[in-house]
Amino acid sequence: QVDLVESGGGSVQAGDSLRLSCESSGPSISMYCMAWFRQYPGKDREFVAAISWTGSYYTDSVKGRFTLSRNTGKNTVYLQMNSLKPEDTAVYFCAARPGDINYRSANYDSWGQGIQVTVSS
Repeated sequence: QVDLVESGGGSVQAGDSLRLSCESSGPSISMYCMAWFRQYPGKDREFVAAISWTGSYYTDSVKGRFTLSRNTGKNTVYLQMNSLKPEDTAVYFCAARPGDINYRSANYDSWGQGIQVTVSS
């Protein structure tokens, strides 16, 4: 397991942008699959996006709007969120797992504390 710290959330208007950051205290993030999940009230965490050595993957609802990137020197992954919609309002969690991309939250063993993103219409 590694420690993950998220930052960059907040409240914005529809159409605005936010960038979430996830800094890892563990070994190089290039060795991990780094992912973002989000959780709506009363719902399970759902996959948003992930990046590993095989590439980047996004859930359909964010394709073309969200972009993952990583800075291995800072051991940090970023989720650039553009054209935000009210339905993007959720708590966003950074997660890490050794190995390749996985879409199931149960297969990640390291989690950040979660960060609120609120998009108003």
